[in-house]
Amino acid sequence: MTAPDTSTHDTSTPNPSTLDASVVIVTYNTRDLVLGCLRALLAGRTPDVRFDVTVIDNASRDGSADAVAAAFPEVRLIRLADNVGWGRAVNRAAVATTGEHLLLLNPDTTPAGDLVSELVRFARRHPGHGIYTGRTLRSDGSDDSWSCWGLPSLWSCFGFATGLSTALRRYGWANPEGLPDYDRRSVRVVPAVSGCLMLIERDLFYRLEGFDPRLFLYSDDIDLCTRAARFGARPVLDPAATVVHVGGASSDPDGQRAKILRGKVTYLRRHWSPAKARLGVGLLVAGVGLRALGRLLLGRDRSRGIDWPAVWRARSVWAAGWPELVEPRPPRDPATVPNG
Repeated sequence: MTAPDTSTHDTSTPNPSTLDASVVIVTYNTRDLVLGCLRALLAGRTPDVRFDVTVIDNASRDGSADAVAAAFPEVRLIRLADNVGWGRAVNRAAVATTGEHLLLLNPDTTPAGDLVSELVRFARRHPGHGIYTGRTLRSDGSDDSWSCWGLPSLWSCFGFATGLSTALRRYGWANPEGLPDYDRRSVRVVPAVSGCLMLIERDLFYRLEGFDPRLFLYSDDIDLCTRAARFGARPVLDPAATVVHVGGASSDPDGQRAKILRGKVTYLRRHWSPAKARLGVGLLVAGVGLRALGRLLLGRDRSRGIDWPAVWRARSVWAAGWPELVEPRPPRDPATVPNG
C-alpha cells in the first residue's frame, strides 16, 4: 500500500465502467431490522457514487431471505443452507460482487443520508488508509463506541481480570480496547474498525485473503485490521458517515458474551506468542470468574443483562477458542458461492 495521504483533494479517476462500491450485509434472524436497513440505505443513495447491494443469509429461520427477495428484488440475495458465521459469509459474498470498495454493514444499523457516497468520497480524499469507518450511534444520537476498537494487550486483559475496564470504563487507561477517550466527532486514525460499518478497498481485501474462516464470530474484524497493518493500512474514522446501531440483535446476552470471549481467545493465540497468549487467556478466565462471583454475592445482575455464572460454566468451551477450519480464503470463483 502507498503511504496514507491526509490531503483533502480527490485526485482519483475511477473507472466509469466499475461500481464504486459493493455493500455486503450478512443476516441471521434479523428480518425486520434488515428490511429497515435496506430501506434507509437505498432511500439515501445519490447518483454520484454507484453501488450494488448483496444480502447473504446465514440460514435464518425467521423468513429474512424471503422478505428481502419480496421487498427488494434489485438486491442480490445469497441463501446459505447453514450458518457459516459472519466472516465466512462475507468472503462468499465478496466474490459475487465487483465494486472497487466493499462496504460491510450490519443489518441492525440504519444508515443516515447517503452513507455509501460519504464513505467512498472520504476514501478518495484520504487514499492509502485502506480501511474506513464512521460513527455508530444510539437512537438518541449519542455515540455507542462500536465503530472502532483498540487492539487487545496484556494490559487490557489485566483490566478485564481486575474489573477496572468495567468499573472505570470511561477512562482510556483502564479500558484501552473501548477507546473511551477517542473523540469520534473528528477524523482520526484508529487501531481497528468494527465489521458493523467497514469500508475496505477490494484489492486490500484480496491481499489479506479475506476474513479468517476460523473466526466464526467476533474478533474477525480486529484480526483483519491487525493483518492489514502489516501491509501499511491505517484504519481511519470519517465522522460524517453515521448509522444508528442496535447491536447484538441476533444474539442473546450470555451467548454473545461467550462468543466474544471465544473470538478473543482465538485472536490472542493467532497473534501472540504461546506464553503471552496463555497469560492473556488466564486473565480473561479470571475476569469472568470475578464477575460471576460478584453476581452470586450481590444476588442480582449489575452487568447489562449478562449471566456471568453461565458464562463461567461455559469456560471450557470459549477458552478453547474456535476450532481450526481450512477453506479457500476467499473463494475467487463466484460460481463456487452457494446460491439458494
